[in-house]
Amino acid sequence: MPASVAVATRLIVLRHAKSAWPEGVPDQERPLAGRGRRDAPAAGRWLRQERCAPDVVICSTARRTRETWDRVAAELRPTRTPPTGLPTPEVVFEPRVYQASASTLLQVVRALPDRWRTALLIGHLPGVQDLVVSLAGGGDDDALARARGKFPTAAVAVLTLPGGWARLAPGTATLTAFAVPRGPKGGR
Repeated sequence: MPASVAVATRLIVLRHAKSAWPEGVPDQERPLAGRGRRDAPAAGRWLRQERCAPDVVICSTARRTRETWDRVAAELRPTRTPPTGLPTPEVVFEPRVYQASASTLLQVVRALPDRWRTALLIGHLPGVQDLVVSLAGGGDDDALARARGKFPTAAVAVLTLPGGWARLAPGTATLTAFAVPRGPKGGR
């Protein structure tokens, strides 16, 4: 479990939640579908429960990834007084993440300043899956098998890194968790 691991640097990779395919809408402007609007908050609750609070969010500029982040972020915010949520991270909407390859995503992550100890990357297939599989040099065998086999919408992978961002390379991270949180069927 990610909460029990002492982490120097941690990368959380989230595939955007399920998107709609409205006719005549450019790919970059596709919104979340009903299921995506339900599953994105479930991913946020999972991150909060696992104490995976990002210091920074690197998010694709596509509408579906931005909407995913909005719904995830709502679940990370304080909900009671005194606050019980997690600190608000810095958010960077990065055009290079839209439809990026694993190598481009790796370049984006490697450029992060070391002041950020936990980063959340929100992107698209196949790049996010390829990045996770490439970076994972070990870890939870079941999580590795599931991440290799299928990386569904709203899937979350948590990788721990041995050093700073600049030293990240294929095979150097440990996959500590892989989850596919789902919201209630029929809910909004």
